[in-house]
Parts: sequence; C-alpha cells; structure tokens
Amino acid sequence: MEQVTIFEYAKCSTCRKALKYLDAHQIPYKKIPIVDQPPTKKALKTALKQFDGEFKKLFNTSGLVYREMKLSQKIKTMQADEAIDLLSANGKLVKRPFVLTANGILVGFKEAEWDTTFQG
Repeated sequence: MEQVTIFEYAKCSTCRKALKYLDAHQIPYKKIPIVDQPPTKKALKTALKQFDGEFKKLFNTSGLVYREMKLSQKIKTMQADEAIDLLSANGKLVKRPFVLTANGILVGFKEAEWDTTFQG
C-alpha cells in the first residue's frame, strides 16, 4: 500500500483520531506539522477540484485565526486564488487533517469516507 501524507496538528483531537485510524488499519503514513508546513498550492487546488470549487470546505471555520481574520464575511466575496494563497500561507486556516492519498485528498476526518478511500 502506498504511504499517505497527513498534514496534522498535534493538539487537534480530530487529527489524533485520524492517526489512530491509520494505525489501526496499518496504513503507512508520513506526518507533516500543518502549522509549520501547510499544504502546497498544488495540493490545495487539487482538493478544490474535488469539492467542485467550494473552497470554504478547505477552511478550518471553527479556528481562532479564521475568526480573528473575520473570514466568515470575507469568504463570501473571495476569489479561489486568494483563498488558495491564504491557505498555503497559514496552516491554521486549513481544515485538518489534510491527507494526500493515492486516490485523492481527504479533508477532515469522517470514518465512513476514510473507509471508502482506504478499504474501497
């Protein structure tokens, strides 16, 4: 099985659940601290295509930085390129975990979605 790359934040309970899932299913992975090294613009654009251009799905909308920047209002008029620039520059804005797999990109942790991706 091909190794997956998981952008995660150690203090994030959802990320810990995702890592526990990968361990339980013996899926090899490489951890990348999302705050220190956010996903690349290329990876974010790929994810954006999977979400049919709905870039709000890539944002950590419950995060402190999202609220501090008042992005809930700005996002309504934001262009996709601007969103990608913001996300690639600040890992705390990215919904996590952000996972690169051979079959596409997973954003967040929904066990049923992960089962489909990894056991498909």
